Order: sequence, then structure tokens, then C-alpha cells
Amino acid sequence: MRVAVYGAGGIGAYFGGRLAAAGVDVALIARGAHLRALQADGLHVRSPKGDIDVALTATDDPADIGAVDVVLFTVKSQDTTDAARRLGPLLEHDTAVVSLQNGVGNEEAIAAEIGSHHTLGGVVYLLSTISEPGTVVH
Repeated sequence: MRVAVYGAGGIGAYFGGRLAAAGVDVALIARGAHLRALQADGLHVRSPKGDIDVALTATDDPADIGAVDVVLFTVKSQDTTDAARRLGPLLEHDTAVVSLQNGVGNEEAIAAEIGSHHTLGGVVYLLSTISEPGTVVH
């Protein structure tokens, strides 16, 4: 299974890191200093459930990743439409895009760009944050 995490901040990077540590092929889509740290030194997750350090693909361009089975969509709500418009390179016929975002109307905004057959809503109860670029604390 191939998974892309679009919006690899506190929530996205946490789940991406856990999946990668379990052996799943994960690529993170991030930006700025966090992206540069992920590319240079991998992802570090600090958690009472166990720390992990993983090397994985990190980029700001979905085209660098290609089609995946699942996209965990964890961008900030205000970035939903712009990010959804960039999902094309990640999609195959049966790719699931799972929104794990705060806010109302995110799934509808994603579906308007890529179709409702790709779009799923999800709920996450997790407190995590980027403590420094490349490191997430849970």
C-alpha cells in the first residue's frame, strides 16, 4: 500500500510517521523549513507511545510521488481548495482521499475538485505539533 500525507504538520506527520514505522510506503507533502528538515534528516516523532525516527520521501509537489492508494488530507481548512486542486498526480481510479481536518465543508470542497467517489471524511482526536522542523511531539 502506498500512502501520501498531504499537509504533513502535527497531525499528518504523526500518522505518516507511525505508518512508515509499521512498514507502509509513505510520502509526505510539506513546505518550508519543515520540508527541508524532513528531506535532510527524516521525521522524528516524540510520543509517550514510543519515539520513532524514519527516513521517508518528502516533497512539496504531488507529481514527485505519483499515484497512491490513500491520501491522508491534513491541510489547514483555508488551504483545502488549493490543495485539492493539486491532488491529480496522486489519484488512480480507486484512490481514497481521507480528510482529517478541522472545520465544516472540507469534504464537499475536496469532492468538488476530485469527485465524491474519492472523498471520505474522518475524525481524529490527537494532540500533536511540530516542535521544530522535522520533529513532531505527541
